Amino acid sequence: MSRNWIAVASAEHVRIGRAGGFMQVCHGKAAPLRRIRPGDGVVYYSPTDKFGEPTPLRCFTALGRVVTGEPYQADMGNGFHPFRRDVRWAEAKAAPIAPLLDRLEFSAGKKNWGYQLRFGLFEVSDHDFELIARAMEAEAMASAD
Repeated sequence: MSRNWIAVASAEHVRIGRAGGFMQVCHGKAAPLRRIRPGDGVVYYSPTDKFGEPTPLRCFTALGRVVTGEPYQADMGNGFHPFRRDVRWAEAKAAPIAPLLDRLEFSAGKKNWGYQLRFGLFEVSDHDFELIARAMEAEAMASAD
């Protein structure tokens, strides 16, 4: 049975992952990626466009399914060796979170809904994943290879 996840990263970092067909979370840590399995749905929430930039974006910026394989370590050539998982990204548009807050199960009726975003990766229901996918006008996605 597949699960669904929200990962958190700046839109700039999400664009790099989409272009490379991968995801990474929590500054490249392996442990969170080991909770994710092939076929799981992943949606990225981007609080900002660029890491460290104070101007808020607050949008869902990518949606996809994890493909077969395990987390692996990449060499970025600058001494940074983050762990990644491969993802088949859907064609989708960025969607602001604000109009969805009252309808998402993880946030509805919760004053401090953003607290869990601080963990960088958390599981969400099928309802929330599908609601976000519709808001992003994401293409239909079958399970991963």
